[in-house]
Amino acid sequence: MTSTNPPAADPAPRPKRRTFSPEYKLRIVAEYDAAPEGEKGAVLRRERLYHSHVTEWRAARDAGALESLVDRRTSPVRPKKSAAEVENEKLRRQVERLEKELARNKAAVEVLGKGAPRTREAAMGS
Repeated sequence: MTSTNPPAADPAPRPKRRTFSPEYKLRIVAEYDAAPEGEKGAVLRRERLYHSHVTEWRAARDAGALESLVDRRTSPVRPKKSAAEVENEKLRRQVERLEKELARNKAAVEVLGKGAPRTREAAMGS
């Protein structure tokens, strides 16, 4: 026998993934590196980070890839395309689709034998 009562709503809100700015990442890496040996863990606990965060951010910093420190999947700042660029991309996709459709239709007409151009003489039976 099934219950007709709706399932109870989850009382806790769904947790949101934290995002870190490049400036924050660089500041934490510098602070972690400057901390004495016994206090590095305190920096991580205070910021609620893992050692792997610092390792990854340090590698990116050392590679000179400040831009790669921004996670593009979760970054709130994404470059906006202008309306003209959006329209151009839409029209390019439409042209590609129509060209493929035209090629497919031409191939179908040729298979049916109706694609060969007829000359006036051939049409008159000479």
